[in-house]
Amino acid sequence: MLKVLTIEEIIKRGRQAMEAISHLTQEDVREIARKIAYLATSRAEVYSKGLFEENGGSGRLESKLTRNTDRPLGLAAQLDGVKTVGVIEEDPKGNLVKIAKPIGVLSSLVPMTVPEGLVSAQSIFSIMAKNAIIFSPHPRTKKITNFVVNDFRELLGRLGLPKDLIQCIEKPSKELTEELMAKSDYVIATGGAAMVKAAYSSGTPAFGVGAGNSVSFVDESADLEDAALGIMKAETNDWGAGCSTENSVAIHEKVYEDMINALKAQGGYMCTPEERDLLVAALWKDGHLNVDCIIHSPQDIAKVAGFKVNEDTKFLMSEETDLGANNPMTGEKLAPVIAVWKVKDVDDAIELTNTLHAISGSGHSCAIQSHNEENIKKFAFGTKTARIAVNANTGVNNGGGNNNPMPWTFTLGCGTWGGNAYSENNTFKHYYNTTWVYRTLPDSEVKNPQIDEVFAGLTDIDELFSGYPKKLEL
Repeated sequence: MLKVLTIEEIIKRGRQAMEAISHLTQEDVREIARKIAYLATSRAEVYSKGLFEENGGSGRLESKLTRNTDRPLGLAAQLDGVKTVGVIEEDPKGNLVKIAKPIGVLSSLVPMTVPEGLVSAQSIFSIMAKNAIIFSPHPRTKKITNFVVNDFRELLGRLGLPKDLIQCIEKPSKELTEELMAKSDYVIATGGAAMVKAAYSSGTPAFGVGAGNSVSFVDESADLEDAALGIMKAETNDWGAGCSTENSVAIHEKVYEDMINALKAQGGYMCTPEERDLLVAALWKDGHLNVDCIIHSPQDIAKVAGFKVNEDTKFLMSEETDLGANNPMTGEKLAPVIAVWKVKDVDDAIELTNTLHAISGSGHSCAIQSHNEENIKKFAFGTKTARIAVNANTGVNNGGGNNNPMPWTFTLGCGTWGGNAYSENNTFKHYYNTTWVYRTLPDSEVKNPQIDEVFAGLTDIDELFSGYPKKLEL
């Protein structure tokens, strides 16, 4: 029988593996990362089917296959431009040099929604910075998570590299995960609010994510057919498994009926008030999302709820007006279910978006379907969010794509709005420490700021402070 390793032993093995590759060059680790990406891409069907089966047939197999093919391929295509461990920046005169260095042993908390893809991406990020990484799977998808990790370990072994650069907890538990976070050097938490909170409370530096609850605003200038098509693609992308999936659509009152018809033409089914109540009762149990409904087809969800929809239905819609926090439809659904809202103008849409995000999804993402540049600018400045897709859906595009400039990832920082320390896609640069090596300038090159130049025009400050004490009286 194989010995079950303790967390301390796993971390020790990770440190030893890091030491064994400390001599590798940037070119060396880039080639290893390329081979991991190649293996992940070539095994995409195996990983997709594994997740589909372990998760009880939830989601769409074709969506998983696309995701597990495109993202490692996209990451590999970017590798040549990535600077990592070693000199990453140097000014021409040599007065400042930035050196990237490994962080250490990383711990990654893996969600049940995209475990296979996340393991692929984060293994590439970690290897590029010469770290070791230990994955803690969600109990519901621990088998596929371990399967993918073991694939990568086998690859490392066949390349003559230490397998323990990538490890996984075989039988995860809350206690083991907490111990792993406390004893590792860095935590990446991708998942629900409780998971992220635990990571931030671990005492170890952590990058977390915020809840998804994307809102798409359709203004009066939008191409309605194109907007509806994009929303349908988001909802049918693994049946809403991704945190970036559109959960609400805010529609300008002038085009409201036309947009609803466009959504229906793309397979949207508008629930009656009675069906809406049945839907809410089915999607949420005791205040939590029901695992029998999330990441399932609209037909399956409707069946659980107690009503029927046609086989060509691709997503469910519900007209909403109640913005109270007690209305579950204001939050994230992890299902092909959209709350539909009518708004008067862009200002109303901004207020609605910020109100919904204050309930759930602060800082994550939203979209605007518009050909009015003033509206686009106003929406971008007015919403409290890290990502805004313009005439595109967030559900498919937030995590990177060949058709957009967003960095490929499965982990999306949401800024202080979402309780995170960063507001960007988690990627290569978040996996190393940086040392700034600087030299002082020769006296001949030093330019000291002059008070009268810097503060020109502020001579009236003395007048503003007239009568204020001139010194501290002790």
